[in-house]
Amino acid sequence: MRITEAARRLGMSPRMLRYREALGLLPPVREQGAHRRFGEEELAAVAQGVELEKRFDVSPAELAFALRVLSEPAAAQAVRELGIRIGRLQAPRRALDFEKEKALRLLRTSDRSTASNPDVSDR
Repeated sequence: MRITEAARRLGMSPRMLRYREALGLLPPVREQGAHRRFGEEELAAVAQGVELEKRFDVSPAELAFALRVLSEPAAAQAVRELGIRIGRLQAPRRALDFEKEKALRLLRTSDRSTASNPDVSDR
């Protein structure tokens, strides 16, 4: 079906559907150079995007950026760095820090078991 019919079935204007296409929120056109034709799969994808926008109270542009972050490692890294800087994300722990914390936990567990079992401390 053409864009006018697809937009009518989705309850939006053709302009809004073109906007979503420009943002990358529609599946790619199957044939290069062909006019977009909408089938049930394309309608379902648009409807799913609209549902996500409503559920998470985000705009189509925000949803498109979220998809970009998920699909482009450089964008994901930049957003992660900002999240760490502003305190919304924790910095990843280095392997050495993890091993140090693990060793300290094991020592504390060992100290408690030794204190509760006096026979162990005599050895």
